[in-house]
This record gives sequence, C-alpha cells and structure tokens, in this order.
Amino acid sequence: MPRPLWAGAISFGLVTIPVKIVSATEDHDVHFHRVHLTDMGRVRTRKVCELDGQVVSQDEIGKGYEVSKDQTVAVTDEELEQMPLPTAKAIEIVAFVDADTIDPVRISDSYYLTVDGQVAAKPYTLLRKALERSSKVAVAKFAWHGRERLGLLRIREGAIVLHSMKWPDEVRAPQELAPRAVEVGEEEIEQALQLADRMTIDDLSGFRDEYREALEDIIAAKADGKPLPSPDEGEEKKTGEVVDLMAALNASVKAAKESRGEDHDGQDATVHEMHPAKKTGRTAPAKKKAASSKTAAAKKTTARSTSAAKKSAGKKTAAKKRSAS
Repeated sequence: MPRPLWAGAISFGLVTIPVKIVSATEDHDVHFHRVHLTDMGRVRTRKVCELDGQVVSQDEIGKGYEVSKDQTVAVTDEELEQMPLPTAKAIEIVAFVDADTIDPVRISDSYYLTVDGQVAAKPYTLLRKALERSSKVAVAKFAWHGRERLGLLRIREGAIVLHSMKWPDEVRAPQELAPRAVEVGEEEIEQALQLADRMTIDDLSGFRDEYREALEDIIAAKADGKPLPSPDEGEEKKTGEVVDLMAALNASVKAAKESRGEDHDGQDATVHEMHPAKKTGRTAPAKKKAASSKTAAAKKTTARSTSAAKKSAGKKTAAKKRSAS
C-alpha cells in the first residue's frame, strides 16, 4: 500500500468516516541530478540567509508573510493547525452535483481515500453506494498544504477518489485566446468528423511514454559506452508547415484507415469544395447591347413624334388659310 499523505475524516452530514489519503498516480519520469561537468560531482543547493550570509539549517527555517518591505510576519505550523476551520482535519462534503456540470479544466491531482480502521468500513461503504446509485459526484472542502481546497469525490472501481479542484477565480477565461472568426465549410467539417470516427478507440491502455523510453535507451547506451541510438529512418519529422486543409484531411483519413487495417481502394476520398459562381465577361456586353437597343428604340419614338407633330402643324396652317379666304 502506498504511504498515506494525509489522515483525517470525511464529514457527510452527521456521519464521520475516518480515512487516509494516498496518491492515485505514480511518477515514472526520469529525474536528473545537477552535476559539476568537470568531475561529475553533485551540485547542492544551500539555504543561505540573505541578511547575514550564513547557511541556515532546516530547524531554523519557518514561514513568513511579507506585509510590507519593512515588515514580515512569521506564522508557525501550530498556528495554522489551530485555525478555526471545519475542514482543518476533515473532508467536508458540501454539495452533490451531476458529473457533467464539472468543467475538466478545474480538476487537478487525484487521490484514493482508504478507510482508517475497521470502524470506518461501514460508513465508507454507505457513502460509496450512495454515490453509485445517485450517479452524482460530491463536492467537498478540505485544508491541505497550508490552504483550503475544493475537492470532488467520485467512485472508481469500488474506491472513493478525491480530485483536488481549482477555485472558480483560479481558472482563466479563454475568450482572449480564441482565434478570430473564420468560415469553415460543411464538407470540411464532415471530413473532420469522418477522421474522428476513424480514430475512435475504446481503450487507452495501449499508449506508452515513448519519450521516456527513448531517454532511458540513451542513458543505458551512455552507461555501457555504446553508440547512441539513432532515430528511426522511416520516421517522418512533423513540421509546422501550413498545408491545404482539405488535402490534409483526406490524407489523414486514408492514414487512419490503413492504421486500422481497413480496406482501401487505392483512391483518395475526394472532397469538392464549393465555390460561388463567378460572373463571366459576357455580362457587361449584354448590358451594353440592351442599352443600345433601348437608345435606338428611343430615337425611333422621337422621330415618329417629330414627324407627327410636323403633319399636325401643316394641317392647322391649311385650315387657317381656308378660314381667312
């Protein structure tokens, strides 16, 4: 069993459940020491007081808060433990919510809660079954590492898991980071959905840390005095080069099919991008022709009107002459 990191109790209404916290994850990272490259000696960090220049032992180091440049207030561990907080030694459940209402960006580290003594077995089981049947998660508050934290309790394979969470004011708004609005065609979206469908899997257990494995190979080779392993010759380096979006989607769908062992007919899926119809050069002459026709018609109408007016004027003159005689 992993070493407990914290011991206290879950407060569920009037029910108290003594528990211990153990880490739910393991660190498999490769850790380096700082060394003096000349003789490979370890480089140590010494804690030195900036006022007198003396090396300070751990017993002489405490917590201090800088109120101003001229004043620092010391706070002891005993004073922190005596703070009047109900969450000082308890994980206090304050609410139950639907799991899908929790934004994953707020979830931080994960821990298992294990019973602290046989007397805690029954209330622990009671809370576990209540969470399972309600299909909800519990929101809790607890004090740890010098601050009060928000937590999330849920069930994983019969154990209660505690996820530490960020407070609402600790999460940055993403609006200023979003790209400017651009138009994406429906065919591009459909192609992206097709790619996502081809890449869908049911189990993540097959993934591994290839960077760590490569780093371990380098360390082993150097320790044995062997040549460093070279990158795979068939491996293509990915660059940040901007390529045609539709071509990239088509190629990605093809690669996803091949990686899943699906039959491929040898032809790439073709996506035809729709473009608005362009106006041809014949439109302008058509307008000119129409305009010319209208002008000619107007001229004919004017000529007919002028001729009719002359005939009418001639008839009136003849009538006046007959009347005068």
